Amino acid sequence: MTRILALPMSLRRDSFNRRLANAAAEVAPEFAEFEVGSIAGIPLYDADVELREGQPAASEALKDKIAELDGVLFVTPEYATSIPGVAKNALDWMARPPDDVPRVWADLPVGLIGATPGRGGTRGSQQAWLTVLRYLGTRLWTGTSLYMASARDSFDDEGRLTDEKVRELLTRYVSGFAEHCRDLPRGRP
Repeated sequence: MTRILALPMSLRRDSFNRRLANAAAEVAPEFAEFEVGSIAGIPLYDADVELREGQPAASEALKDKIAELDGVLFVTPEYATSIPGVAKNALDWMARPPDDVPRVWADLPVGLIGATPGRGGTRGSQQAWLTVLRYLGTRLWTGTSLYMASARDSFDDEGRLTDEKVRELLTRYVSGFAEHCRDLPRGRP
């Protein structure tokens, strides 16, 4: 079984990106197990806290989980045409200490999709993520893309994806990404 974490990069419990992550898990192929994760509980990065107390428990647990997976699907909102601060903060903690980065991130297949109520479809955010993902040493899947705009109109009141065109694009994306994760052996240090 190919194990993938769909990780909404927002703190809102019912964010459009959490809804999109849930939809990704629903359309996953049979050979892939998608779990929807969370960055909740990771405090603001503070080097003094790191020096005094080490890695926060929420960050350490997420890092350990990621280190055992076959892939991570980042599901990102876009704030001010870039990466949301809480998302970048979570990755800043998970890139600490630097000598632990290879254990967690090296050669990890990652995907990048996102939803926004605006018309831009998270293009700016996804572009901004590239530098971070390159630094971490991940293997970004670029077989197709998904920039979901007007997200408010694409889900029902229970948070289910109702836009069939988006569902079709999401299914194509998730299938391709899951195959990438399955077929690309991850080199672990």
